[in-house]
Amino acid sequence: MTAFPPLSGQPPEIQVSFEFFPPKTPEMETQLWHAIERLKPLKPRFVSVTYGAGGSTRERTHATLVRIRRETDLEPAAHLTCVEASRAEVDDIARRYWQAGIRHIVALRGDATAQPYRPHPEGYAYAADLVQGLRRIADFEISVAAYPETHPEAPSPQADLDNLKCKIDAGARRAITQYFFEPAVYFRFIERVRAAGITVPIVPGILPVTNYRQLLKFSALCGATVPPRLAYLFEGLDHDPETRKLVSATVAAEQCQALMAAGVKEFHFYTLNRADLAYAICHILGLRPAPETVGAERRAGRMETS
Repeated sequence: MTAFPPLSGQPPEIQVSFEFFPPKTPEMETQLWHAIERLKPLKPRFVSVTYGAGGSTRERTHATLVRIRRETDLEPAAHLTCVEASRAEVDDIARRYWQAGIRHIVALRGDATAQPYRPHPEGYAYAADLVQGLRRIADFEISVAAYPETHPEAPSPQADLDNLKCKIDAGARRAITQYFFEPAVYFRFIERVRAAGITVPIVPGILPVTNYRQLLKFSALCGATVPPRLAYLFEGLDHDPETRKLVSATVAAEQCQALMAAGVKEFHFYTLNRADLAYAICHILGLRPAPETVGAERRAGRMETS
């Protein structure tokens, strides 16, 4: 594990974005909005809300995004998939987002509820087709997914890279990576991406580890490598959530520090609707709320307890 470089005392020139998922219960909705309010003072570039497999959370995703648009000054980004939906259905959703003032779309093929994946006979077959369709509808800012360790369904790393280039050529302005843990994985991927003529930002996706056992299961499905050192770091912490959070924040912050040392200036955090870890990591990296924001938060806190 790398050591933190000396602090300069100057604010870092970095940008962040945060990803959430739509809540299923009133309790989960409360947790989500606590996370949004907690992270809002960090002034993220955008916050995104995911879509369930097969578009299963479509209406909850839409409702969450519209509320973010109406009740905060954050820039919401809508995840939109083409799986198990016709072009007309997807186009209608995109138009509803535009009418609601949502200008940023994270365009994805999506996870099918049945495998292997088969395109809808009247739908967009893949994410590149979806990007083209969105460009015809409105001037959306479009982000897409990238896979430093190759999408598990791709026939080869080169085919996966070719697919990324198709998405960029279709009009995407940014790619957000699947999570990874070794900075070298990202650096090798960037070398291949730039050699392929892809020049848009490739934003590293950062996943703070909240549950090591679940991480192993999910990583086996998505093709992300879990370094053996993580097993050692999280050993014996299954029933010690406080220590686990401290270790998680340290691991993710050191990963980001290594990326920053090589010139990376933007990060996308998979929050799992929790603010504590993402906020702590950003604090370690030197990203802090503006002084006037901190003052307003403290005043609000005193009013609530008075």
